[in-house]
Amino acid sequence: MGNSDETRELNRRTFLFELAAVGLGTSALTSCMSMFKRGGGSPFEHHIGLQLYTVRDLLEKDFEGTIERVAQIGYTNLEFAGYYNRTPEQVRALLDRLKVGSASSHIGANLMRQDAAAQIRAAKTIGQEYITIPSYQFAREGGINAWKQGATEFNRWGALCRDAGIKLAYHNHSAEFAKVDGGPTGYDVLMREVDPALVDFEIDLYWTVFADQDPLALFAKYPGRFAMWHVKDMTASNGTKAMAPVGRGTLDFKTMFAHAREAGLKHFFVEHDTAAAYPGGSLASIQASYTTLHEMLD
Repeated sequence: MGNSDETRELNRRTFLFELAAVGLGTSALTSCMSMFKRGGGSPFEHHIGLQLYTVRDLLEKDFEGTIERVAQIGYTNLEFAGYYNRTPEQVRALLDRLKVGSASSHIGANLMRQDAAAQIRAAKTIGQEYITIPSYQFAREGGINAWKQGATEFNRWGALCRDAGIKLAYHNHSAEFAKVDGGPTGYDVLMREVDPALVDFEIDLYWTVFADQDPLALFAKYPGRFAMWHVKDMTASNGTKAMAPVGRGTLDFKTMFAHAREAGLKHFFVEHDTAAAYPGGSLASIQASYTTLHEMLD
């Protein structure tokens, strides 16, 4: 996937997030959810998460039925990318019935600008710990100042989240790792400018490697900053870097998970943006990823 493909996907994805989130309710209840277990074997084995953007082709047709199928596979921590015109109360009731949780939701920057309070109330109702910004349009002509301005906005939203008892996070693609003004990468600027007490990072391992970055080096450089991960594999045939289910590509997830504590990992989510095109469809893709991770983390 080239840079132009990534740009098109970002634009489409932002549109879908905002479209699917229309009609959010406003009532609040419940405290934050934390599924990070400490001590005694793998802390992640029983809390394999899924970014539901992976199965969006099915959610559009059957929201409740698709969530049920995801839970049946074994996923217990769901990250949303829109609620498909369901209210937060309806989403919470579905999760409670299926005995699964949701630690995070991807909420577009435009939605936060329009009504951050409503997004926070929705997250609290569902029981989420994080509101995660899935992408952000940093002005290319703005240089480092554009990245600083973005960080300022993140800090403002992060303070609102903190006051409500939740936290903000930012999810990367590959563009964040380009150098800005011939100096640091955009990601470095964000790491320096955001307040770690207000903003965590959700590192997308695929896009990080796509940008020729080493996740282990980032964990060492910024320990404790990567509370969430997106886990999807990468094929490396014929010079391409195509997405794949976990275990069907070349990324060394076992070594990455060995550094989970250094990274600060609390939650991770399987993601496969092109899962609908995988043989057998998106459910076959998430089944393959779940099986690999369950065996690896056991």
